[in-house]
Amino acid sequence: MKNEAQSNEEPASAEPDTLPEQETYILRLYVAGQTRKSLTAFANLKKICEEHLDGRYRIEVIDLLENPQLARGDQILAIPTLVRRLPPPIKKIIGDLSNTERVLIGLDLRQME
Repeated sequence: MKNEAQSNEEPASAEPDTLPEQETYILRLYVAGQTRKSLTAFANLKKICEEHLDGRYRIEVIDLLENPQLARGDQILAIPTLVRRLPPPIKKIIGDLSNTERVLIGLDLRQME
């Protein structure tokens, strides 16, 4: 289950309340096989990225059944776990990412109210 999505197009000017257009989000989704929870997490992440990051993202899916040693680098203790590698700081969100508002806040795409 390895998928990547990104866009290399030059975006138009940013609106005042959007993120700087040059920021590209590098997101790693750690899963263990193609379970229902893993597939749901990927689908939710893809939808959030398409709606809120407008092609300025890359998703790396890391299957810990195939590469368990990769869990150590990002200190993964539960799965699925999403790790925002870029832009800094590194952020982690555990779960199937079904709570869109929580994911947006966790990725610093929306402020807590």
